[in-house]
Amino acid sequence: MSDLAWLDATAQAELVRSGQASPSELVDAAIERLQRHDPQLGVLVTERFDAARAESAGDLPDGPFRGVPMLFKDLGCLMAGDPMWAGTRFAKEAGWRSPDDSHLSRLFRGAGLVPLGRSNVPEFGTTVTTEPVANGPCRNPWNTAHSTGGSSGGSAAAVAAGLVPIAHATDGGGSIRVPASECGVVGLKPSRGRVSKGPQTGESWAGATIDGVVSRSVRDTAAALDAISRPMPGDPYWAPALDPPLSTCVGRDPGRLRIGVVTASPLPDVSFHPEIAQAMADVARLLADLGHDVSEGHPPTLTEAEFGLHFVNTIAADMAWALDHEWPHRLGREIRDDELEPRNVVYRHMGRNITAAAYLQTRDWLNGFTRRTASWWEPADSGGAGFDVLVTPTLTAPPPELGWLDAGGDVGEAGRRITSLMPFTPPFNVSGQPAVSLPLHWTADGLPVGIQFVAAYAGEPLLVTLASQLERAKPWADRRPPVSAG
Repeated sequence: MSDLAWLDATAQAELVRSGQASPSELVDAAIERLQRHDPQLGVLVTERFDAARAESAGDLPDGPFRGVPMLFKDLGCLMAGDPMWAGTRFAKEAGWRSPDDSHLSRLFRGAGLVPLGRSNVPEFGTTVTTEPVANGPCRNPWNTAHSTGGSSGGSAAAVAAGLVPIAHATDGGGSIRVPASECGVVGLKPSRGRVSKGPQTGESWAGATIDGVVSRSVRDTAAALDAISRPMPGDPYWAPALDPPLSTCVGRDPGRLRIGVVTASPLPDVSFHPEIAQAMADVARLLADLGHDVSEGHPPTLTEAEFGLHFVNTIAADMAWALDHEWPHRLGREIRDDELEPRNVVYRHMGRNITAAAYLQTRDWLNGFTRRTASWWEPADSGGAGFDVLVTPTLTAPPPELGWLDAGGDVGEAGRRITSLMPFTPPFNVSGQPAVSLPLHWTADGLPVGIQFVAAYAGEPLLVTLASQLERAKPWADRRPPVSAG
């Protein structure tokens, strides 16, 4: 059934429900595609093909995606007995396997999805290109000399190439949206608290990280979020329930929205690549043609220079804890600096040197940043700017070549390159607002460019409604990268 490759997860599940295909046929076809194309792309870190075949032939839950194959990212989403190495050499060499399930992996599988393995990530997900020393680079199916983005690079490449229709992804500073942009797929970062990290974790990166999916259609993203938005007792944050379900927002008329668009960089040391400037001009015109009230505008907080310092402090503190406590507990030994990539050594030592008072100062500053940012979406009579949606580039340039973001091992220069490429994604991890990258532009040489749409907290219904309108107006489903199934 070679035509399966370009059906989205919703359509594949419908084949199973109607009896036109079995779960085993879907899984076998996806495994064949992965085996054929993974050597060119470097998507897989580990595979569980035999287990997936057994599960697909057995009594799968009767969920909305019954029998549909997917990948779990090699970061989080733990499954009992399954390896999860976070892109590290030391966990890979130890062959570490999780002793228990996460709530999220149970929800994915309860929806009927069948995980085929784990997708490639940068070490600990602390950069936005998927080129870990432990597993080698993941290559962009649109041009294999270019990055897939990160940290969900393996997931995004697999979906873009038609190897699986949907894949788990996480986002702490852009790690769903950045690879979605660079691989030409849909990537929605949910609101803080929308997806539980339990029972193993309450929060990470001061509440900035969240799980979700990458997919090829807005309806798949909506239905997947419906399936995994189930809080656990004791979660530190709970987002308001999606009632009615998010999937009912697909195809709905969003009405006339007030939309603020960033058409030129508001940051003094950051400029837009010409393709990005063109993409933003095009999307502004498209939104206006669709009847929306479009004007230049953005939250003033996007230009606050102090943001980067405090955001990095949260990453560094978490890295120090993970490397000095979490992973030593898992492996029964200390983790040495020479087992880590250079940027994570830097993060570890930064984190060790942050005092408790300094960390609390960072948390306090970021809480204020969140309030200042969120107020932009408030009505004018409440002190806000009265916008419904913010539109920015997901990235300031098309997908860079592999190796560029490493900067030859110069950690400081690598940090500057990352900051210049993605100034518009981390603020909304900190504010906890939902944001989606949509594949609305391709460069003259065939590389995808994503556009980011941001709503107020818990505004996923509005984002999905607008995203599905844009999907109809400027469809991307028929685009195929040079390295792809079928």
